[in-house]
Amino acid sequence: MTNPLRDPQDRRLPRIPEPCALVIFGVTGDLARKKLIPAVYDLANRGLLPPSFAVLGFARRDWGDGDFEDLARKAAQNGARTAWREEVWARLAGNIKFVPGSFEDDAAFDHLAQTLNDLHDEAGIPGNAAFYLSIPPSAFPVVLKQLERTGMSDNAKSGGWRRVVVEKPFGYDLATARQLNDLVDDAFTAQDVFRIDHYLGKETVQNILALRFANNLFEPVWNSNYVDSVQITMAEDVGIGTRAGFYDTVGTARDVVQNHLLQLLALVAMEEPTAFDATAIRTEKLKVLNAITVPTDVFTNTVRGQYLTGWVAGERVAGYLEEKDVPPNSRTETYVAIRLGVQNRRWAGVPFYVRAGKRMPRRVTELAISFKKAPHLPFHQTDVEMLGHNQLVIRVQPDEGVMLKFGSKVPGTTMEVRDIAMDFQYGEAFTDASPEAYERLILDVLVGDKTLFPDSAEVEASWNVIDPLEEAWAGSTPEPYRAGEWGPRAADEMLAREGRAWRRA
Repeated sequence: MTNPLRDPQDRRLPRIPEPCALVIFGVTGDLARKKLIPAVYDLANRGLLPPSFAVLGFARRDWGDGDFEDLARKAAQNGARTAWREEVWARLAGNIKFVPGSFEDDAAFDHLAQTLNDLHDEAGIPGNAAFYLSIPPSAFPVVLKQLERTGMSDNAKSGGWRRVVVEKPFGYDLATARQLNDLVDDAFTAQDVFRIDHYLGKETVQNILALRFANNLFEPVWNSNYVDSVQITMAEDVGIGTRAGFYDTVGTARDVVQNHLLQLLALVAMEEPTAFDATAIRTEKLKVLNAITVPTDVFTNTVRGQYLTGWVAGERVAGYLEEKDVPPNSRTETYVAIRLGVQNRRWAGVPFYVRAGKRMPRRVTELAISFKKAPHLPFHQTDVEMLGHNQLVIRVQPDEGVMLKFGSKVPGTTMEVRDIAMDFQYGEAFTDASPEAYERLILDVLVGDKTLFPDSAEVEASWNVIDPLEEAWAGSTPEPYRAGEWGPRAADEMLAREGRAWRRA
């Protein structure tokens, strides 16, 4: 029964899903163990899951429910953000089930369907289920067809809602993305498909919208009249780890630029939505993605790099070609820098510099909006030698916050102006720790909120940006850079030709 005193528009009130089940395919993999299971525990610990809730794991293991519960318990204890409480786990563990089998095994999927049906009587769950595909993209077609064959993807047959969560990458290029979109839309209804980009679940990414549209301070200068350039950086200090089989076929542009960084660009550049809901926000993001222009001279305005042996955080690390399972003649990039444009009235003429790389000096993701210098300075030139561009920097990770850089007089008897920074940090301003991205996104899936999930049109528009670049790069050799450096020298030269420099994150 609906509470007549509760305002359905009041987002401060906890959103608790209806009784439901979460089915995780590939539950023994890294993503499930390190992110999904801990996120489920944290949601339960915060009281955000319904009393009738079940977790079903599906994998090729000869396990029973008890074996899976042991794995889930260890994963939750190792990865949980919130404090461990035995009574919370005891409630969750009562409805943790495991279904063994391969993706080609019809009998295993029949068993899974029956297990979901049994939850109606056993746990009071009336057919509501979300399927999380924590599996390689190559396995998507067979799993989706099995869900369709058994009727598990059918809302009418299940008697409740059925949703599917698809992890990136969303295809390998535009053609494969369209094939995947057709596949999931055939098995599930389009509104029940959730394409997850975990960057959109981060608090600081969502804060871009709050910063821009809840304040009147920034919007008047958020355009080409005042903005000189925008830099979006995603630097990782790690290498490829055990992902060589996947990474060498993909590269940095397909792995993170097509999804994470173009989504960040869209949030920075979009117009104000008519409402804070999924449809309105996606409409404005799509306009930006369709307005992105790739450089006509690709080799002048893009740089691909590949890391060599070097030092990171005082430790000597191998080069990309020495990593396990990487072909010795690989031309896959581990770094990319691209100059993009947005062809609309707000942003015409403003360059958007996007870069991402592995084995950088440190891990950082940030957006830096650099403003034009004042048209006239009444000071002597020597007074402002240390004055740069005003900047607004939004730090996504790891030190979440916002920094505003502007000029101020240095104390003393002479007029000297130099840059200072006002720094806001989430950890200092708020008593509550920010939830993990997967906490927010899993909860959104279970309540059916698609605000933070890209739709098929956004995915295809992003590939329209990346595909021409990949075609131009085909057969070229990446520029070398040493591990522990901020990418190839050519990336610095790319900005220097226009009188700019990368912000040292």
